[in-house]
Amino acid sequence: MLLLSTKEEWFGNVRGDILAGIVVALALIPEAIAFSIIAGVDPKVGLYASFCIATVIAFVGGRAGMISAATGAMALLMVTLVKEHGLEYLLAATVLTGMLQIAAGYLKLGVLMSFVSRTVVVGFVNALAILIFMAQLPELTNVTWHVYALTAAGLAIIYLFPHIPRIGSLVPSPLVTIVVLTLVVLVMGIDVRTVGDMGEMPDTLPVFLWPEVPLDFETLAIIFPYSAALAAVGLLESFMTATIVDDMTDTDSDKNREAKGQGIANIASGCMGGMAGCAMIGQSVINIKSGGRGRLSTLIAGVLLLVMVVFMSDLIKIIPMAALVAVMIMVSIGTFSWPSVKGLKTLPLSTNIVMIATTGVVVATHNLALGVLTGVLLASLFFANKISHLMYWDTSYEKGSDTRIYKFFGQIFFNSADRFADAFDYKENAKQIVIDVTHAHFWDITAVYALDKAVIKLRNMGKHVEVIGQNEATQTIIDRFGIHDKPEEIKKMMDTGH
Repeated sequence: MLLLSTKEEWFGNVRGDILAGIVVALALIPEAIAFSIIAGVDPKVGLYASFCIATVIAFVGGRAGMISAATGAMALLMVTLVKEHGLEYLLAATVLTGMLQIAAGYLKLGVLMSFVSRTVVVGFVNALAILIFMAQLPELTNVTWHVYALTAAGLAIIYLFPHIPRIGSLVPSPLVTIVVLTLVVLVMGIDVRTVGDMGEMPDTLPVFLWPEVPLDFETLAIIFPYSAALAAVGLLESFMTATIVDDMTDTDSDKNREAKGQGIANIASGCMGGMAGCAMIGQSVINIKSGGRGRLSTLIAGVLLLVMVVFMSDLIKIIPMAALVAVMIMVSIGTFSWPSVKGLKTLPLSTNIVMIATTGVVVATHNLALGVLTGVLLASLFFANKISHLMYWDTSYEKGSDTRIYKFFGQIFFNSADRFADAFDYKENAKQIVIDVTHAHFWDITAVYALDKAVIKLRNMGKHVEVIGQNEATQTIIDRFGIHDKPEEIKKMMDTGH
C-alpha cells in the first residue's frame, strides 16, 4: 500500500509534473532574487535557499505538489538580523528555525489548523493575492509602453492558449508565455527590464558550510527570537498553503509531517548558504494550474532552478520581467476568492468582518501571522458570543412544597456566566432552591465562580440550595475549583476580602 502511494506521488503524473516544474523554476528565479534583496543579502542566498528547500521538501514534505522556497514573508523577518549581525547569524538562525519546526512536528502542532476557520483561510488567501499583485507594481511603474504591451500579450496567451484544440492542453500556457515573449523581445530588439537586471547569478554549486558563529548562549540569545518568529510564520504559511492545495486537488495532507519536512529543508538551506523559507501559495498555485500534482514537480522545480542559474544563466538573463509579471498576475487572479466578494451580500456580518479584518491586517502589515491571529481571535469572539446566547433557563415551583427549581440549558462559560448568576431571584420567598444543570455544561473557572457566587449569596439569604444533574465533566470542574460546598474555603475567601 505504501509502495503504491509513493509510486503514485512520484510517477502518477510524470509529463504534467515535469512541465509544471519548468514553469515554477522559471518563476522562482526573479522571486528568489527579489526576496534576497528584501532581506539585505546577496541574490545567491535566496537562490540557494530555493534550490535546497524545494529539493529536500520533495522527499520529506507532507503535501505532494506543493512548492516551498525562499519567501517574502520570511525575508521581511530577517532584515534587522542581517543588518545588525550579518549573514552568518542569518544562516545560524535558519538552522535553528528548522530545529524548532521539527520539534513542532513531533509535538503535533499541525492540529492548530483546526482552530483556523474557513473564513480566516479565505481572508488570508485574498490578502496574499493582493500582495502578489502589489509586488508586481514596481515592474509596471515608470516603464515604457512596451512593458504594458508585453504584459497584456502575456496575459492573453495565458488565458487563450489553453483553448487551442489539442496543443492547448499539452503545454502549460505560462511556459508558452515565457518562451514567446522572450523570443519577441530578442527578435524585435525591445529594450525592457530582464531577469539579468535583477542581480548577479551564482556561478557555482552550493557547498556544505556550517555557520561561522560562536556556539554559545550569547549567539542563542541573538538568533532565538528571529528563529521563533521565522518558525511560526513558516509553519503558518505552509499549513495554509497545504490547506488551499488540499481544496484545489481534493486530496489530504499530513500537516505534522509537513512541519518536520519544512524543518529538515531549512536546516539543509542554512548549511548550504541559504536563508529560511516555507511553502509558497503563489508558486504552488502556478504548479497546480500548470498540471503539477506529484512530488516530481517540486523536485524538478528545485533542481532545474539551480541548473538554470548556474549553467544556463545566459539564457535565463534574457527573459523579460514582463513575462513573469504576466504569470504572477495570473496567479493573483487565480488565488483570489472571487465568490467571497459576492458573499458579502449574503453571508452573516460576523463572517464578513473576520474575512475583511484578516485580509486588511495582512495587506497593511505584510505580516501573515498577525493577520491570521487577528482573524482567529475575532472568529473566536464571535463564536463565543453566539454560543453564549444559546444558554437559557426556566423556573418553576414544586407542588406541595416551598421549593423553587431553576433549570438551565446550554453552555455556561466566561461569556454566559454573568447571565447565569443574574438568572436567580435572590429576594424571593422560597426557602428551598434547586439548581438543575442536567441540560447544561460548565466549561471553565468563570462558570464555576458564577455558580459559587449564586449558591453562597442564596445561602446567605437563609435558603437551602441544592445543585443537581451535573454531568461527569461539569462535576469534575466544580469539585476541583468550586468552593460553595467547602466552608473552610469560603471562610478563607471572606478573610482575604475577595
